[in-house]
This record gives sequence, C-alpha cells and structure tokens, in this order.
Amino acid sequence: MNKPLRRTSVVVMVMFALLLVNCTWSVVFRENDLNSRGDNRRVRDAEFGQDRGAILVGNTPIAMTEPVDDRFRYQRVYPEGELYAPVTGYYAFDYGTSGLEATHNSQLAGTDDSLFIRRLLDIITNRPPTGATVQTTINAKAQQVAYAQLGNRKGAVVAVDAKTGEVLTLVSTPSYDPNQLASHDIGDDGVAGKAWKELLEDSGRPLQNRAAREVYPPGSTFKLVTAAAALENGHAANKKWDSPDRLKLPNTETYLPNESPCGGEQITLEQALKVSCNTAFANVGITVGADALREQAEKFGFDARQLADLNGVASRFPDNPDPAQTGLSAIGQYDVAATPLQMTMVTAGIANDGVVMKPYLVSGIRGADLTPISTTRPEELGRAMETDNARTLQEWMQTVVTEGTGVNGQISGYEVGGKTGTANTTDDRPPFAWYTSYVRAGDRTLAVTVFIEEADIERNDISGGRLAAPIAKAVLEALL
Repeated sequence: MNKPLRRTSVVVMVMFALLLVNCTWSVVFRENDLNSRGDNRRVRDAEFGQDRGAILVGNTPIAMTEPVDDRFRYQRVYPEGELYAPVTGYYAFDYGTSGLEATHNSQLAGTDDSLFIRRLLDIITNRPPTGATVQTTINAKAQQVAYAQLGNRKGAVVAVDAKTGEVLTLVSTPSYDPNQLASHDIGDDGVAGKAWKELLEDSGRPLQNRAAREVYPPGSTFKLVTAAAALENGHAANKKWDSPDRLKLPNTETYLPNESPCGGEQITLEQALKVSCNTAFANVGITVGADALREQAEKFGFDARQLADLNGVASRFPDNPDPAQTGLSAIGQYDVAATPLQMTMVTAGIANDGVVMKPYLVSGIRGADLTPISTTRPEELGRAMETDNARTLQEWMQTVVTEGTGVNGQISGYEVGGKTGTANTTDDRPPFAWYTSYVRAGDRTLAVTVFIEEADIERNDISGGRLAAPIAKAVLEALL
C-alpha cells in the first residue's frame, strides 16, 4: 500500500472512530435532552401515537387516552376538562404540554427511566408500550364545590392538608377545555389552532394558573406573617401597639388610613388582627424591621418555588425596603406578592403548630399493571414558628372568625381560624379579595385560601370577608 492510501485509510478510520464516539455519546448522555427538544418532531410524533397513561382523582380518570382510527391511533381525553385543567394542563401536538402533562410527561408517555424494565418486557412480548398512571391528591367533591362557588369570577382556590402538605383543591378561573387543544385536527385552521388563538386573545387569561403560577398583593392576609414575626421576635402577646386613625409613614408626607375603627389609640395584636387594623400592623412592621419580616416570610415558603408538580412560582418579599415601604409591606402592600398556594401554606403552617409541610399534588405513580413505581411521602419544609407562638396566633385567628372580619367563614361545631384581606392595586381596577382559613376536625387540620381577582360587583362592595369567606367555608365543609 502506497503512502497516500495509508494516509487516507488513517483519516477514514479516525473519522469512523469519531462518528462512533459521537453516536455513543448522544445515545448514552444526550438522549434525554434530544428527546425533550420542542423541535424534535420524530419524538413528538411517536409520543402522540402512544397509549399515554391516565391522571386520576381517586379512581376516576381526569385525563385518559382512547384508541381512535387516525394516523395517531390514540386520542387524549379530559372527561371534566375545565374543572381540572389547572391540574392536568393540556397535551397538544403543536403547543406542547402544561400542568401535570408537562411535569410528569416521561412517566405518562412511558419513557421514564423508572419504566425501563416495563419497556423491555413490552419489546420482548411485542406489546404496544403504555404509560404510567399519575395519582393526584385532589378531593373531587371539594374541587367541584370550589369551581362552582367561584363561578364566572376570576380567581383561585387552594386547599391543603396542613399536616401532610397534600393539595386537596386547586381551582383557577376562568378555566379552559384542554380537549380542544388535544384535538388531532391540528394546524392554524384546525380545531386545536383556533382554540389556541382564542385562548391567547381571551382577556380573562384562562391559560394562566392563578392558584400556583401567578402572584398578587396578598393584602391583609399577610398580617398573619407580620403577627408571627412579632411573636417570634420576642414581643409579648398582650403588648399594645399604637393604632391611630391614620399613620404618617416615616420620612414621607403620606398617610396610611384604616378602613374601619381599630378600637382605641393603642390595641393588642389580637384586636388588630380581629378588625384588620392597618396602622397597628404598619407600626409592628416598622418596629420589627424589614429583615425580620423577610426572614419570617421565608420560613413560610416565600422567595422559593413551591409545588414542583405544577412548576409553581416563588412568592416574594421586597429587597431593602425603607421604613415607609416596610410599613406598607407589613400589611401586604408595596411589593409583597404571593400566590394563593403560598398564603395557604402560611395558614397551614400556623394551624400545624408552626411546622410548614411541603405541598404536593401527586401522591404516587403506578405502572400500567397498577404496580406502584413511586410514592410521595409527607416532608417538612421547616419550622416557621415555635409551638406556643403558633397556638397564640391560632387563637387570634379564631377571634377573627367568631367576632371579627371573618364571621362569614364560621362552621358550626368546628374550630375555625381565618384572616380576611382586601388588596388595593390601581385606581382603574377593583381591589383583590382574599380569605385564608383553617379548620380542625379531630386529628385532621385543613387549610384553604380563596382569592378573587375580579368580581362583577361595585368596587365598594368588594372585601375578603364578604366575597371570599363564604367560598372557603363551603370548600372546608366539603372536605369535612
């Protein structure tokens, strides 16, 4: 063999070696990344033609796959689409996935590493691959009640088991029908394309998950965090705080008013919470300071993403507010922003004697043959309050319900604590109405938050106690 041929042979061998290395690297180390790429149509076509696993509430499918006679062979179906859309999300050929369809896509599609043996057996036995089943923690009755109670109002309801972190109710309105997005009539002019366009143009933003993926000023419900900060930083429960009719914020010419009389020029925190006194809580915030408020908020879960099952967003407390801004932050205004899920976690943590549990929506994954693959165990997120302080705050929240702004949340025969909130936004839009509450029944402790972004009533008639508390009561009764 002459010299040029030897050189050519060496180059060819090196190129083949590099090609083999690249193929091996792609198969072993890049498979998941390549499969998850949105522009990988081969994977998308293959997945869309698979027998995708079900998503369950109890034993009832809220997302399932049915065989059809078209090129995809299987159709994704949502039996009660709008009711559970914030939980299931959608599974669309052109528009991807959201909700549990997205976060548990590999299990539902049957491609997850945990299903490797099952996939291998399917290949050996020549059976078509099937996806795993995702079991949720949702309570069907409470979900239906929450959805019906919200009606045509923009808002959200989240309920959890305070002792475990299980999400029992998660509703966001207005909702949408994921069946249309899952249609096999694809393309801009198809059923799916037209539905997608209508949803994007809808001023009600039905695709937005208001329960876990949108943040809003929490208003006076944040006073629970402020009260917790005061107790945790050594301020006595019977200490009296200045509560003038209006408070001049430090270093400004701005006055903070009260919505109603506070009951005296100096009042206890229990009284301030009962009547939702702005000036007293602003003074508490200014006294304990922004750092203490932020630390207390973070102990309840602020500034961290919550509910990975739905890619939940982080609630936030502002960085470096001045004293005036701190006073406003203490009453849930300025740049404080929270999800309804987060405010439910605050109430649940207080009701659980100061221990905050990590919220979760999926209780387990089962194979197509119902063999358990994974199970979610309750997990402590951390301790937000000492037990004695938490029980003191529980008593104050009970006073809110028995004598204060939360009387519409009373449930006969049960210990109920709550806090109302009305958060002002801008002059051209109505305030937000909030109510967060817990109920104790035997060894069960349940927490719920109702958020109403927009209600079709007069601006002056909007309040958390009037609008949101009755909804919370109905949801908790359904859970009981």
